[in-house]
Amino acid sequence: MSLTVYHHWRGLAEADKGAALALGSFDGVHRGHQKVICDAAEAARRLGAPLGMISFEPHPRMHFRPDAPPFRLMNPHQLARTLDQMGVDRLYLLPFGLEMAEFTDRDFVREVLVAGLGVRHVAVGFDVTFGKGRTGDPELMRRYGEEFGFSVSVADAAGDEGAKFSSTAAREALREGRPDEAAEILGRPFAIEGVVQKGRQLGRKLGFPTANVPLGDYVTPKFGVYATRTRLKDGRQRDGVANIGVNPTTGLVDARLEVWLFDFDEDIYGETIETDLIAFLRPEVTFKDAAGNFDVPAMVDQVHEDARQARAILGT
Repeated sequence: MSLTVYHHWRGLAEADKGAALALGSFDGVHRGHQKVICDAAEAARRLGAPLGMISFEPHPRMHFRPDAPPFRLMNPHQLARTLDQMGVDRLYLLPFGLEMAEFTDRDFVREVLVAGLGVRHVAVGFDVTFGKGRTGDPELMRRYGEEFGFSVSVADAAGDEGAKFSSTAAREALREGRPDEAAEILGRPFAIEGVVQKGRQLGRKLGFPTANVPLGDYVTPKFGVYATRTRLKDGRQRDGVANIGVNPTTGLVDARLEVWLFDFDEDIYGETIETDLIAFLRPEVTFKDAAGNFDVPAMVDQVHEDARQARAILGT
């Protein structure tokens, strides 16, 4: 990875300043965000400056609404990899806490962008806000640019047929079981990354071993079964079928991803994997017989039917 990640803005060496920066929350780096980054890249070429991006960790929403449901579309590692693939040189992933939350719009520009990062250009989206109370907007950023000596570009809304690409729209599509629509907004499939944890190994006993990954801070997709593609630690990719849910049949658990990797039977406990949600197959169901007992044959039959559908979709 050629991308350099910074977690602060104070005390940077002069060599680490002076970038053309895209500014935003960039959760998901969707196609609207990509337009802002392209504007920053054009300015970087024009100025002969590094291409950078400034975002915040934790996400400001986690500071202002700590009890809100999980909402992330990607974690910081995924963000860094995505930006690296896009040719971004620097990611300023700045801490968002009480100090940052209290900065006025002018404080933020003067202290963070100018004094801290020595910014040469700031690219923003048409709906950007910044500063305490979200008082800053694109026009105010233009005025600050004139005052402090950096150029500013403002990207128009990006979207199809008048509907803008947004993180909110991507989350809504996932919550409603439309991963294909989320992928259209994001420009790639929504992916869950996490460490494989050991479960009760019921799937292995029944002939379909699963890799279990907690959802953590990710937005919770619609509970149910999905056709998936998973990347392993060594770069190999495996198609599969996954259940996202709480296991109503065998005992409730925290919401998690349980993915059966086709044609694969290796011990990957403790490894980090990343799973793309490609297509939604069906909602999560409970397998009980007439007496209310766990109906193992019915579940096994359904899992194999799910796998057949997933293989057909994925071309496996």
